[in-house]
Parts: sequence; C-alpha cells; structure tokens
Amino acid sequence: MTGLPIRSFLFIPGDSEKKLGKVDDVSADAFIFDLEDAVAAARKPIAREMVPAFIKDRPRGKRKSQMWVRVNPLDTPWTLEDLAAIVPAAPDGIMLPKVNGPDDVAQVSHYLSALETAAGIEVGSIKILPVATETAISPFRLGDYAGANLDRLYGLTWGAEDLSSAIGASGNTDETGQWTLTYKMVRSLCLLGAHAAGGEAVDTLYVDFRDPDGLRASCKAARAEGFSGRVAIHPAQVDIINESFSPSPEEVDFARRVVDLFAANPDSGTLGLDGKMLDIPHLKQAQKTLAMHEARNG
Repeated sequence: MTGLPIRSFLFIPGDSEKKLGKVDDVSADAFIFDLEDAVAAARKPIAREMVPAFIKDRPRGKRKSQMWVRVNPLDTPWTLEDLAAIVPAAPDGIMLPKVNGPDDVAQVSHYLSALETAAGIEVGSIKILPVATETAISPFRLGDYAGANLDRLYGLTWGAEDLSSAIGASGNTDETGQWTLTYKMVRSLCLLGAHAAGGEAVDTLYVDFRDPDGLRASCKAARAEGFSGRVAIHPAQVDIINESFSPSPEEVDFARRVVDLFAANPDSGTLGLDGKMLDIPHLKQAQKTLAMHEARNG
C-alpha cells in the first residue's frame, strides 16, 4: 500500500474487544481505532490500554492494513494521554478531530516528534489526518494548510455532525437527504484545501450502512470530484468503498487507449478519441489511472 491513497478508513471503537477481534477479517485499507466519540469517558483508560496492545501485535511491515488512531481533541484533557499511550505502538497515523486550523496540527506534530524520539521510532513516521471542518472557525482556515509546511499531513477530511452542533443547526440535510448549502460548501472547501496542501481528500462517512446502492453512487461521485477515499462506519461498507475508489475496468481500458494514442503521436498536444478532444491533462490523468491500477493489481 506504500504510496497509494487510502481508499477506506474503518472506525473501530477502541474499547470493544468484540469489534477489535474482527479486524483481521475485514479488507479495509486502514482502521481507525477510536478513543474519542465511540468511547465513554469512564472507559477511555481501558481503550488507551487495549488499542496500543492490539497495534503492537501487528508491527509495521507485517500489517495487511494501516493502523490509525483517533485521539481526543485538543480542547479536552485527554489528548496527551492518548498520544503517550499509543505512540510506542507505532501506529501509521493519527486522526485529529475538531481542529481549528493548521496550528493545531503543528502542535500535535511537535508532541509526536518528542514521543517518537522517546520511543525509538523514526521521527515523522506517524502521519496526521485532521477532521478539518468540525468547528465554526475551521472552514475559514482550510486554505491555510497549503502554506503551513506540515510534513506529517496525510490530507484533510471533513465532518458534518460536530459542525452542526458547533453552529446550533437542527440538521444538515434537506428533504431529499442531500447536504444543505453550508455543508456542501464546507465539503468543497475541504476538497480544495487538501489538494492545495498536496494531500489526499477523504470524504466523510455515509450514515446509512444498510443502503449499499446509495453508498456506491455517493462514492463514485466523490471520486469523480477528486476525493481519494472515504471513512466507513460498518464493515459492510468497506468493499463498496474500495471498489468505488479504484479505477474500473472501463476506466483502465480507456486510459490505456489514451496513453497509446499519445505515444503514437508524440508531436501532438491535442488528439481526438471516440469523438472527444484530448490534451495533455487527459494524458496525465490516464497515466495516473494506469499507475494506480498497476500498483494495486501488479
């Protein structure tokens, strides 16, 4: 999986022995072991013990999926306790919720550097994925990630529920189930902010895990927009997400034809194929599609 975007991030409650026990049977690209919302305050110390022990049993280099941890946000008393507990287990990344902007990510990055050094882990090896839209101020700072020099930044993801709470909204979807204007805007800004910062854009969860057709359509639309992966809340969503964020056979075939056409006409910057005019951006996209397909399928 090295170098490839993570298609599926599956949340696992950090204090659930039952759900942790099912992880090895799920094909998610990455698991996010949750120490935040899925764990009651009284059980956070238990999760803080269970999650590092679980990750240590699956050391780097032997993991079939990446191991990430969602820690508690910086406005709680638990963030440092979470980080101190999990860094020695060498997770692949940290999901940081309710960030106000790049400064929060920089602060956690400094904590990680100190803890990695103390644990004898390569400094900078633990990445950060901030949930970058959960406070009222955070959407205004999405463009600031581009100039923040955050070496650990994997990308950006967004969330609607905590933002709704932060602004006192009674809902975030309309009568058709689509995001209302504020959340459409925030989602688009997150997409642009992630790419401006040179990272991946990760779409938020699809709440109804019993609606596979709706999930598939939503994921395909998200990928067409520029998102490279999605958060999952149920194992049943993982295969659909992985499929939707991978090039289809039709896309691969078309990409090969585009690459072959430009290779056969090296002096041309614009060419026609199937009644469509293609130029260099189309060639670059085709090359990217083929590279992703070959990396995943050999």
